[in-house]
Amino acid sequence: MQLLLRSGLLQQFKYFHAKRFITQSATGIQVSELTNDVKHQIESHWRPKVSEGDFDPKRGDKFYVLSMFPYPSGTLHMGHVRVYAISDTVARFHRMCGKNVFQPIGWDAFGLPAENAAIQRGVEPAEWTDSNIAQMKQQLQALSCSFDWKHEMSTCSPEYYKWTQKLFMMLYNRGLAYQNEALVNWDPVDKTVLADEQVDANGCSWRSGAKVQKKLLKQWFIRTTSYAKALLDGLEDPILQDWRDIINLQRHWIGDCDGYAFQLLTSATNYLRIWTKFPEHLKDPNAFIVIKQNHYLSKLNNASRLTVENPFAGTVIPVIFSDQADFPEHCDVYLAAPSFRERDRELQEEFGLAFFAHTNASNTLDAKSAREDVLEAAERLKIGGYRVSSKLQDWLISRQRYWGTPIPIIHCKKCGSVPVPEEQLPVMLPAKHLTNAEREEALRCTCPNCGDTDAKRETDTMDTFVDSSWYYLRFLDPSYTRDMVNKDVVDKCMPVDLYIGGKEHAVLHLYYARFINHFLHSCGLSPTTEPFSRLLVQGMVMGRSFRIKGSGRYVKEDEVEIVNAKKNQARLKETNEPVVMTWEKMSKSKFNGVDPTEMFREYGTDTTRLISLADVAPTSHRNWSSATFPGILNWQKRLWLTLSDFHAARTAVNDAELDNVDTTSEAFQAEDDKLFDARNFYVKGATFNYRHTHQLSVAISKMQGLTNSLRRTPKQIIRHSPQYERALASQIIMLAPMAPHFASELWSKFVAVPNRLNASTHELQWECDVLAQRWPDIDADYKLDLSIKVNGFENCAIKIARNNLDNITHNDAMDIAFNTASVTSYLTDKKIRTTNFVLYPGIEAILNIYVDKIKQSTSQTSSSNEEVFNK
Repeated sequence: MQLLLRSGLLQQFKYFHAKRFITQSATGIQVSELTNDVKHQIESHWRPKVSEGDFDPKRGDKFYVLSMFPYPSGTLHMGHVRVYAISDTVARFHRMCGKNVFQPIGWDAFGLPAENAAIQRGVEPAEWTDSNIAQMKQQLQALSCSFDWKHEMSTCSPEYYKWTQKLFMMLYNRGLAYQNEALVNWDPVDKTVLADEQVDANGCSWRSGAKVQKKLLKQWFIRTTSYAKALLDGLEDPILQDWRDIINLQRHWIGDCDGYAFQLLTSATNYLRIWTKFPEHLKDPNAFIVIKQNHYLSKLNNASRLTVENPFAGTVIPVIFSDQADFPEHCDVYLAAPSFRERDRELQEEFGLAFFAHTNASNTLDAKSAREDVLEAAERLKIGGYRVSSKLQDWLISRQRYWGTPIPIIHCKKCGSVPVPEEQLPVMLPAKHLTNAEREEALRCTCPNCGDTDAKRETDTMDTFVDSSWYYLRFLDPSYTRDMVNKDVVDKCMPVDLYIGGKEHAVLHLYYARFINHFLHSCGLSPTTEPFSRLLVQGMVMGRSFRIKGSGRYVKEDEVEIVNAKKNQARLKETNEPVVMTWEKMSKSKFNGVDPTEMFREYGTDTTRLISLADVAPTSHRNWSSATFPGILNWQKRLWLTLSDFHAARTAVNDAELDNVDTTSEAFQAEDDKLFDARNFYVKGATFNYRHTHQLSVAISKMQGLTNSLRRTPKQIIRHSPQYERALASQIIMLAPMAPHFASELWSKFVAVPNRLNASTHELQWECDVLAQRWPDIDADYKLDLSIKVNGFENCAIKIARNNLDNITHNDAMDIAFNTASVTSYLTDKKIRTTNFVLYPGIEAILNIYVDKIKQSTSQTSSSNEEVFNK
């Protein structure tokens, strides 16, 4: 074919000589084969350039992506790699879409593991923790996540826990933090209290595995139940997206808020929780309380004389220990009101309380006004009166361990429990290795109320869930010194747009974080009640384990001969004993863990990131097997070869086969149009999965599809096709969030190739690195789908140009549907119940029509459907 260049292309062929264009890749790597050594060279060159976030709190259009901050155990595991690869991929995608992305990182640094490890090694917990943070930070930097390291913080820093203590004081002053004697779960190994939810179904500690004991101790609680109804209702907040089954987990944890809780003072000087559906019953002067016989109060010396103060009726309520009452579900305390209920009058007779009864008061009490009086008084006295389920308990935060946030309370013999003045915060942790005498001296202080010098500081520390209940707010300005949060920045940047973490934290951590944010919203310190908009709950990384069938002992893979991989059958090489193969959560004790550092060394950081994102959805468990690696390894090699082929086709000199191409021919235009379609189709698919579903494995599949289209392209088309150039550019740009080093190198090779065909457009910023490129967009004239579904099944897909589809409304879609034969014919004997319309700009639109089949004439059905349409 005769080479006939369009006039515009002649200038573009000459334009590559301009000095501002790069003529070789940034690393200067010229090899044709992508080896591990080449990958390491690429990553060494690009790591300093791709590893920093650029969040500007003064700029608008924010996108706050937060992965649950790690406990500094000392080494990363593959679970860390997966969650931070997901987080960083999403962050980089939105940054390339023009968002002002905030992706912080810090350390959930207090807790038992650090203290126990430090004791074993004879070092201070602070020293051990700081060492682990330094090591893990180095590993995270090797992962090249674009964290905003300027916002790094640690919960064990006094600069952080000062404000955790301030949070406690705010709760205390609102009557939401209190101390009470309670029968608690005691871990005999870790020697600390466990919340009910930290004890497994077998009655063992979630951390040490020890059988939990019951112990009566005075403990600090946070009255989370006071927000139970608000937290339950908050699950309906439209701000919550993609919470899926987490909504049900939260709802189940909170329960039905169909009653009211009160805390009344007993004659034993502790508080007794009373739950009832009828708060007006507390106005009954004849009320009495029945407590189950196994309740810890029954073990008191004077249990038979126990009474409860009733501030609502001005009486003292007698207490009976018995199992006969109709106890509410999950409750071991029953409020009896003989003036209101016949069954309670019978109990009154049985327990011999009728002799002491007042005249029947039910006729003199108006239930509605009595209820209002009780609830108003309870709120004023700060002893409850809020809607809550019978099962939900307050949050026990006391921990009898050293390495945690000190509770800022002073105990004075004259004044009782006194909060530490705010100007004296933080209450610092004393040095760990003190003698008993030195510790007593460190705890002695002056009462801020009366000046008594023999007061003593609280020795309990806070549950680490308190530290992590508000960190997402502090991240926004961790160096702010005037308050616990910088309200100006928080108001601009909350809520968190995407919160990423494991399902194991989908109940407790989320519940506590939601409670604290609701509370801080009531204090004017958070602009929304709910802290997290979208959730991405990622699955675990699983390793293959090998366990001897008889003894259950775990053995290493190299000790095993696999007999049948599909049936998970193997045998021990040494003894021929049968071995069971299963996929389990990675663990050192099961010999099925994988060291991320070894993965980085053997395959490179980007390959490790891609492998962790490929094959399965982020929400699914990932079975880590080298058998799945070739797909990613081969894809990277094909991309590398594609750039080499592109360079060869564009720089070939005196090649008649390449030069003699008629770019105006139908054959050439057909190939160019194929690439136009391929680019738009795969950009659409990848973008949808990056932005809307977070199915990053599907996004990889879409990008691999585009690679296939590029690899099938004849070299004559590669040399002369503007659409090939656009498609290749889009390919590299879409890869960048997942593999920033590799994509940066590919891009530098791409822009170094001469004879550009799209140089005069503003679609690509040729002089900028790939991470500074705008995300590829769908062309205005590319046809997208308006999918019309009936009862969830697709009826038809109507092709509409992108620039028109983006402007379609619900009514427009209905109009199109009612003018489409396949839709109207299907609806002839059906009545439309409802419709909804979803538009994904630049991707697709979906009209859902929900119908019921009816037996009536066609004319009646058509009339009925027209009526729905007109509405």
